[in-house]
Amino acid sequence: MFKTQLKIAWRGLIKRRVPSLINILGLAIGFACAILIFLFVSHHLNYDKFHNNSENIYRFVTEERTDKLEYTASVPPGFANAFKEDYGYADKMAKMVYWGDEVITVDERNLKIKVADELRFVEADFFKIFNFPLINGSNEVPITEPNTAVITEEMAKQLFGKENPVGKTFVLGNLELITITGVLKNFPKTSMFNSKIFISFPTLNSFFDFAASESWGGITSNLMCFGLLHPNQDIAAIESNIAEYPKKFRAKSKNKHTYKLQALSDIHLNAAYSGGVNEKTLLIFALIGLFILGMACINFINLSTGQSVYRSKEVGMRKVVGGLKNQLFWQFMVETLLTSILALVVGLGICFMVLPWFNALFDLSLSLKDLVNVQFIGFLFLLLTIVTFLAGSYPGILLARITPILALKNQLSTKNTGRSLTRKGLVIAQFTIAIVLIVGTIVINQQLTYAISSDLGYRKNSIVIIEIPTEETAAVQIKGLKERISNYAGVEKITMAFSSPGAGDRNWGTSVRYNNKPESEEFSIDVKAADADYLNTYEISLLGGRNFIEKDTIDEVLVNKTFVNKVGATDVNEVLGKKLELNGGGIQAKIVGVVSDFHDRSFTESISPVFIAPLEDIYSEFAISIHMDQAGETLSYIEREWSQLFPDFVFDYEFLDDKVAEQYRSEQQFLSLTKVFSVLAILIGCLGVYGLISFFITQKTKEIGIRKVLGSSLGNILALLTKDFMTMILLAGVIASPIAWLLMSRWLENYKYHTALSWWIFVLAIAGVIFLTMLTMGYKTLRAAKVNPIKSLRTE
Repeated sequence: MFKTQLKIAWRGLIKRRVPSLINILGLAIGFACAILIFLFVSHHLNYDKFHNNSENIYRFVTEERTDKLEYTASVPPGFANAFKEDYGYADKMAKMVYWGDEVITVDERNLKIKVADELRFVEADFFKIFNFPLINGSNEVPITEPNTAVITEEMAKQLFGKENPVGKTFVLGNLELITITGVLKNFPKTSMFNSKIFISFPTLNSFFDFAASESWGGITSNLMCFGLLHPNQDIAAIESNIAEYPKKFRAKSKNKHTYKLQALSDIHLNAAYSGGVNEKTLLIFALIGLFILGMACINFINLSTGQSVYRSKEVGMRKVVGGLKNQLFWQFMVETLLTSILALVVGLGICFMVLPWFNALFDLSLSLKDLVNVQFIGFLFLLLTIVTFLAGSYPGILLARITPILALKNQLSTKNTGRSLTRKGLVIAQFTIAIVLIVGTIVINQQLTYAISSDLGYRKNSIVIIEIPTEETAAVQIKGLKERISNYAGVEKITMAFSSPGAGDRNWGTSVRYNNKPESEEFSIDVKAADADYLNTYEISLLGGRNFIEKDTIDEVLVNKTFVNKVGATDVNEVLGKKLELNGGGIQAKIVGVVSDFHDRSFTESISPVFIAPLEDIYSEFAISIHMDQAGETLSYIEREWSQLFPDFVFDYEFLDDKVAEQYRSEQQFLSLTKVFSVLAILIGCLGVYGLISFFITQKTKEIGIRKVLGSSLGNILALLTKDFMTMILLAGVIASPIAWLLMSRWLENYKYHTALSWWIFVLAIAGVIFLTMLTMGYKTLRAAKVNPIKSLRTE
């Protein structure tokens, strides 16, 4: 029986080539979107689930309240040991410190490389909490002694080629000789750790003594603390108990800390703590994928019900010779299944072709191997089943209930072939989804353009950032290098600083006491340590007072306009000459100037209070403004001069505008995918419009002929054929506009500084859909309007 139905279904597809091709292509696009989004979402949801006891692993984090609430994925260095000693909740505790921008030297191979994010200092229990075995299968990672390390297979090949690296050494940062005691298996793709070198925690003292200490005096985002808790712990009770720690260890601090436990499964998905991806983004992608697939199903339903008039005689004959309703229904379901299977095969082909682009867009490394697993096969089976019943049920029911006598007399009405109102409602739903996606694309693009192209309050173009390795270099030598570089013809300006104005990843906040007040302010202030050329190089405006004068000791500082507002001053001159105590009294100076505000973080955050002072000990970079038409020669000269002073380090540079743009990388990815979805939604909609206009013109053939005989013009006929579609698009625009406005308003709320939702965006989206629909309908409608009325009247 099924074999016969399959043969009939195949013959039907061949006979109705154009509608079948439209259905297959539309469903294939929907399947391709659903599959890619499934791979994307499942990839991110599976992060760090491969660890043993992953459900009991937690990271300790801090909610810090000053004048605003901030989230830090860290705790004070002293937290781990205190928690372990005071409570019995954890089986294991371990600290890990992120460290980068260090040079690794392998003398025996005359190899020198610079590592960025690959380096971590970890306590020994880190490898008892997380399941990262050695290549020999052992979980006992030997990393307890100072100056020992384990590295991954990938790093072992990079440093030592095919030789066994165990027992070999490398020099870290020209400071410490490190001995390799083991080689780890390469980490899974779905791991929050992209580390390749793990160094014993005692070695950290030579590089970052604060993080290696037991201090409670502050928090560094470089340090993370993990715990493997005993099973079935009450997390709320633990958080309630550790609420006493701020009073016990930080009683004098103005900042109010609240320590929390973050589940391992939440780390990658929590945007508040700088997770790898926002959980809301995954939800949005999943919903958009469903919408696109839903649009394809709507196309199938509309085209199938529209084609039912052509199949009426077939159905009538089948019923006359004894065909039952359920037999006709299942015949159509088999046709739908065959169409869906063909569409799924085409959809998989599309996925394979676009997967390299998809990987490049989202920094993934998905491969065809990721498709061969029970989870994915189960998803495909479920997807195929749902689409087949969703797309095939309604048209199947309509065909099965056709009255034979009316079918054989060719007297079917819209009641018999599916209500026109139902068909129009489905088309309106398609147009609504398309308009919402187009509005979203325009708004996201507008916001990103605004964020990247706006005046940030400082110059970011043509500025090169170059690291200053200061471990063994005297300040006078660094100043000499600065002077030599500044005298080169291709260099405009140069400054030394701790970080650039917009370095969101290198902000250092500290407490501040203003004008001899007895207590520190409620807010913290960001440190911008820099020399006197900072303002000139970055073109930051001075609103009042003057620039500081560099001396051996710090007694003059600059503040920004936000600081003036925070302390309640109404004019910038009010704060000039006032005393500031910073960093717990470690810096005491007077305010000599006020600079204009600049965006020191992305547009998702407010501008922070800032002070600028000459702190030579912590300068970590040159910022050099260069003539871009001489960029190659200038950078070569800078590299030669830099390498003479720092022969043991690797020269590297970064353009500031690229660094600023990197802050919006996730938004750029979101925009790219939204653009693709918008185009696909329009394409699916146009496929449906093309199929429906063919059916619509067939229904109106006789009416068109009569109207032309009675003197209707070409314009009248075109209006007749297009007015229903125009009405549906306008109605879809009315429905889509408030939905899009609500969604995009909430999205823009993520930004402290954002563009407005203007009316023209919605008009443009609706007009774009109208234009593309008219373009799709153009040939068919024009041909129908020009046909000889005699031919039209002969249709019966």
